[in-house]
Order: sequence, then C-alpha cells, then structure tokens
Amino acid sequence: MNPSRALTAAAAALLTHGVAQAAAPAQLVITDATIYTADASHHLAQALAVGGGRLLFVGSNAEVAAFIGPHTEVRHLAGALVLPGLVDSHVHPLDIVDLDVCDLADQPRTLRELSEFVRGCVEHYKAAPGTWLNVHEWNYTDGNQPDAANPTLRAALDHASTTVLIQLLGDDGHHSAFNSAALAAASNAAGRTVGLSKATLAKDFAAYAKLIGVDARGEPDGAVNEDARAALNKNTVMYNDLAEVIKVPARITERLNSVGITAMLDAMASPEGLPVYDKLLAMKKLTVRTTLAQFYDPELFRRADGSVDYDAMVGKAVAVRAKYADNPLLRADTVKLFADGVLEGNPFAVPPTLPDAASLKPFLQPIFGKDASGRVTVDGYVDTASPLCAAVRAHPQAYQAAQFMRAHGFHPAQCAISSGQLQHERSVILEFVRRFHLAGFNLHIHAIGDSAVRTAVDALEAARAADGVLTTRDGIAHVQLAASADIQRIGRDHLYVAFTYAWMIVDPDYDLTVIPFFEHVRGNSYQALHVPGSYYEAHSYPVRSIQRAGGILVAGSDAPVETRDPRPFVNMARAVTRRVAGEPSLNAAEQVSLQDVLDAYTINGARFLGREREAGSLEAGKSADFIVVDQDILKLAAHGAADRIAATRVRETWFMGRQVYVAAAPH
Repeated sequence: MNPSRALTAAAAALLTHGVAQAAAPAQLVITDATIYTADASHHLAQALAVGGGRLLFVGSNAEVAAFIGPHTEVRHLAGALVLPGLVDSHVHPLDIVDLDVCDLADQPRTLRELSEFVRGCVEHYKAAPGTWLNVHEWNYTDGNQPDAANPTLRAALDHASTTVLIQLLGDDGHHSAFNSAALAAASNAAGRTVGLSKATLAKDFAAYAKLIGVDARGEPDGAVNEDARAALNKNTVMYNDLAEVIKVPARITERLNSVGITAMLDAMASPEGLPVYDKLLAMKKLTVRTTLAQFYDPELFRRADGSVDYDAMVGKAVAVRAKYADNPLLRADTVKLFADGVLEGNPFAVPPTLPDAASLKPFLQPIFGKDASGRVTVDGYVDTASPLCAAVRAHPQAYQAAQFMRAHGFHPAQCAISSGQLQHERSVILEFVRRFHLAGFNLHIHAIGDSAVRTAVDALEAARAADGVLTTRDGIAHVQLAASADIQRIGRDHLYVAFTYAWMIVDPDYDLTVIPFFEHVRGNSYQALHVPGSYYEAHSYPVRSIQRAGGILVAGSDAPVETRDPRPFVNMARAVTRRVAGEPSLNAAEQVSLQDVLDAYTINGARFLGREREAGSLEAGKSADFIVVDQDILKLAAHGAADRIAATRVRETWFMGRQVYVAAAPH
C-alpha cells in the first residue's frame, strides 16, 4: 500500500474517532496559528503536527495535543498566518541567481545614461577588444529616450565601446541590442561572417527582417529580437553563465525558499542546464519539487532539406525524462514551445518598430511625437490603405526616407502591413505538439498575442484528438491577449494558464509600446489609452474570463523577467487589484479574489505539476511543505487593503518537515 495513502487513512481515522489516544508523538507541533489549508473546503485550522517529513494532523489546538510527546518541539505562533508552500508554475531558476555581472537591474535609463553605464562596465570588467560583454536586465520599454548624440541604441552602445562586442539582454528574454562591433560579427546560415547591414539584411538575413530594427537609412539601429539574435551571439538565451551558476547552485533554491516557493516548473530547461540540477541533487540542496519543461528549438533541428527532425527532439526528451523517472524531487515530463514572441513595439525607433508577436489583425502604424513635457505621444496614424502606401509597398526602392518624411510626416516603411509572426510556421507548431503529446509529454506553450493563443489551442486540441488523451497537464503561459472565442476554448479544454499577475497593471510608458499598435489613440493619457470596451482593454490578461470559462489558473513569476525576484506576494496583490499605487486598475472586471490566486499558487499549481497527492495543500498525509508569513493577507484582502499584500515577507519556509529558510531577525 502507498505509504502516503496509508498515512492519510490513518490520520482520517484519528479525526473520525476524535484523535485516538495512541497517536504517535510528532517531531514538531505548531499551535495558535491561522492555517490556510487550501483543501477542498478552504477551511482554516489552528494547529498542525509533523512527523517523518509529513503532516500527521491539521486541525484544532485541542486535538493536536494528542501528538505532543516528551520530545516534541512545540511552537506557538500567536495567530501568525501559515500557508502551503508556494508553487511557481513558470520560472527560469538558473537565471535568478545574482552573479557579478554588468546588470542594469531593470532601471529605466535614457540612451545617454545607458551608454555611460555600459562604458563603466567595460572599464570595471576590463573587457578586452574582440570579446563579448553581456549587459543583463535591460529595460527595453521604459526609458531609452534618444538625443542628438545618441539617436539609436547602436549609437549609444558605440559610445560605450567600438572594440568590445556589446549585447544588451532585455529583461524579458526576447529583446537585445548590439553595438556596431557586435553587428559586424553576424554570421549567415552558412556560418560565414558577413555582418548585419542594410545590404545583408536584404539578402542573408531577409527572413529576420521583422525582428531587426533599422534607422531612417535602413541600416540596423542595434535592436535585434527573438531568433535573429543567434546570428550575432550564440549566447543569447536568458541563462546566466552556466559555468558560474554551477559554482553556486544552492543560491537558486535559497532564493526560491526565501520567498516561500517549494515547487516549480523550470519553464525553459535546456540540456546544458541539467548539470546544475544534478549537482543540487548530489548536494541534497534541491529543496524545491521541480518539473523541467524541456526546451528544444525546432529551428535547430532542421535537416538540409529544411524539414524538422521531430524524432531527434522526441528521442532526446524521452532520454532526459527516463534519467529522472525515479527521482522523487525532479521530473522531466513536460516540453516547452514558443508560439510567438512579445507585443511591445518601439516608439523611439525611426520608423517605430512594430510588435513581433502574432496578431489576429494587422497592427496599426502610429505616428509618434513628443508632448510639451517631452514625453512620447501619439499624433496620428498612417493610412496604410491609401494609394500612397500602396505605391510605397509596390516600389519601396523608389522612395528616399528623409525626403518622404519631410513631405508626409512619417517613414515610408510605416506603409508596411504586418500581423507579427508565429515563432515557427503553424504546421511546425502543430506537428511539434502532436509528436510530443503522442510521446506522453505535457505541453507548456508560450503564447502572448491573440493569434498565437489561438494557434496554441488549435495545436493542443489537435494533439488530444490524435492520441485521445485528455488527461495531460497541458498549459499556456502569459496569454497577454486572447479573443473571446479562444477564451471559451481554453475553458472547455480545462487548460492550465500560467499568468504573471504582476504585469496586469496600468504602466503609462509600457502602455505606449503596445496599445497604439492595436487601438487608435490620440495623445498619451490614461483616458486615451484605456478606452472601456476597446478590444485590447477588454481582452488583455483575461484572468477572470478564463477562470469562469473553466480554465485552471496557476501562477508563474517568469523571473528573471523584469526582476530576478519571483515576488509571489506582489503577484498576488496585483491579481486582486490589477493596479499599482497612483494608477487605476487595468480592466477591473478581470480581477480575481485572493482565494483564487492562493489556489493558483498552491493546489492548482500542484495539480499542474502532478504533485497534488503530496503537496499543494496542508492535509494529513501530505508532505510538510509550508510557510509562515509576517502579515495576515487574508485579513488585508477582507478589509479592502489587498494592495498591502505586496509587502508580505516570509518568516520561515519548511520543506518535507525541515526548516529550509528563516528570515534574519530585524535589527
């Protein structure tokens, strides 16, 4: 008989008989607490007992006395709130480690300030000519204002160094920027160094045209996104330097435990990162139940004839899954796929860079200017259906950019009609999902734009129809924008959706990089950008709508995106309020309750990882994974102070009955 089931049955018997006198003494008893159990009835308890790494009892102060023996440690928490260990269902753990690297810490900077900071890094790290300097956590949406001396990212980075190859790593893992020395190092598909220029962009890199920013002359302006980055620097994934991470692997779990996380999905686990986990296991420092979402880029498995070698990818994934099949802490039964990129454009670029995520409708072409305070604003829109734009599209070489801009007030390239793009051809996405589904893997699909969300649901439904298996724990991450029909399909299919709730806010600078490409906007005010009932406003991050339709909410920090801190309580606060101080809520109709987001972080997350029998709630028989926090977030939410939940700190984290984190005493 399964020991955990036996223990659950035994604990149930104790409860049924009023807690038998023969209850074995516990190693630890906690009393006088407020314990949020996350069980089926969401009941609150006062006390719990721990023995052998599991919960022997969860209930009242009076009943727990039966588990106290002469050697039991008894702790009275004076009403402190106890929660189940938290589950981060979308995180990049190898990248949350703080290392000694050039790091912009996500702070907005003008291009002049950015140039000065990077030049300081070149000097501090003594970067030699011809070597790479990766600059981490670049905020690509806030700041970046140009000036006469620094009109583009490329110019700003050239002022930092013309000999060191510089790459800014966007804080989202999808954007980068390079200086001229780095652009000159670009190699084509044949592996020949040809450099990235107007000429090679039209020839060698034509397939990446939508992913590479250009200036008014058509020369690369330094902005290079998504897969196009690999042409310049193979080290463009979000990973820290793995050679450095593997020296200090325990920092990963220490950081996670410090914010109460005891289970996670590594949302992009490449084969190169596996030695870090192997070392954590060997050190007995893997104090987080881990599921690896194995990542294999179909573009790297192209045969000479252009076809994708799906068998090779599946074979590698099956081998990794088998390697950890018997490990109680580490699983590799999930596979990650990117359906698209991101929705942000760049108002400062000339012409403005369009979003690259896949959209159901063509993006609008806003004409940006500056208001009286110097802030970016929307002055109007290009009529892409006009005879002028039709002529530009038919004969682009006939129009000189500077002359055209003086005559018409916008760049000729803004006559382009684009709906973004999927990360891979639709047929590749569907076949990838089908093959891995047939091999018994759960699918975890990154989908930001509404077209990508639709494609992801199409792929999952087709895969389930192909093998008849409806029980895989398939999920979609992010869902920044989804059409109403696809929201209903997500619910009907009971898909898991890993939202990063911290992003669901009004951010004036960020909003100008997205909303004007979807909605006709005049100006830059909240009222101009956030029109009630508009498509973007009503369909962005549709959390409540997906839940009502039957989708299952889970929570993913996506750290180190925006910050290396997984910040679960910031996510909880913003799930409930969808706002930050000083700003209105982003479509308050999509708010959820604290109980909803607590479930996302506990029992729903455990189900997503297939761990619900052992974790996710505080019930007798389950692993003793729990945390003690410094304020009662249940009371805060009940009294209309949910925004204060963001300041919550973890006092203690327990994993398998062992204390793995305790906060330092305040000075």
